[in-house]
Amino acid sequence: MDPIKFKAASLCNEINLNQLAKHFGFEKKFQWDEPLFLSSNQLKGILKLPENKSAYIFSFGSIVFLNFEHHEMVDLVDYLKNIEKELFNASIDYFDDYSLILDPDEDVTVSYDYMSIPELKDFYFEIIAVVLAKSTALDRIEVGINILLDDIEDMIHFLEKGHLNISDERLARVSGKILGFKYNTISYVMLLDKPDITWVNEESQNLYNELEKLFELRDRYEKIRHKTETLLDITDVFTSLAHAKRGTRLEWMVIILIFAEILLSIIMYIWK
Repeated sequence: MDPIKFKAASLCNEINLNQLAKHFGFEKKFQWDEPLFLSSNQLKGILKLPENKSAYIFSFGSIVFLNFEHHEMVDLVDYLKNIEKELFNASIDYFDDYSLILDPDEDVTVSYDYMSIPELKDFYFEIIAVVLAKSTALDRIEVGINILLDDIEDMIHFLEKGHLNISDERLARVSGKILGFKYNTISYVMLLDKPDITWVNEESQNLYNELEKLFELRDRYEKIRHKTETLLDITDVFTSLAHAKRGTRLEWMVIILIFAEILLSIIMYIWK
């Protein structure tokens, strides 16, 4: 049996699963922590060769493709763009892959690139898909945080030179992005939550814990959390300095107005 190839991509912050589910004929309402599974039957008409192919779509913007070629991944994403507006500008920039190998003569072996198993069990697919989806979503968040750090670094250089010409709009925009990264990491990516199947199947729980550790999901989450808190502390400093500068400017304006009023009163008294 050929290896089952998993290819994961993080496309955006959020995908409306219920919108997609309605299009594909699912009557149930999907919860925020449930992936939408598309089998080869749902992929007919989208892919030329849908046999033995499937996909997991996650609400936090990741899709995991099973046995897809790259052009087939593009075909599915382009198809979904016509249904879900959040995917309209999506591109496959954050990507990871993994293989599941069936080898009856070997015990279960888990490595960074592949997993070898003696027999197929349904939960293997979902657990691998969940971990890969979270990992690629973290990749996208990490890149965004690093870009924001560069932006903050430029602001610090201006401050070191004695300049503080930072608008409230820019500070609000930066703070909003930082909070957005923090919110996306905790709520959308659901890093601290395990799939439901792990609560009823001890073997699936052990596998999830092992893959979570292998892909360093919690360590990467902690680094993102630390960076976002550091960035928020820095923006708080900028906000305080900017407000202090405006307060000083306002005080000088009041002093100048008082002085002008006194001067005007003196001039009016002399002219009398």
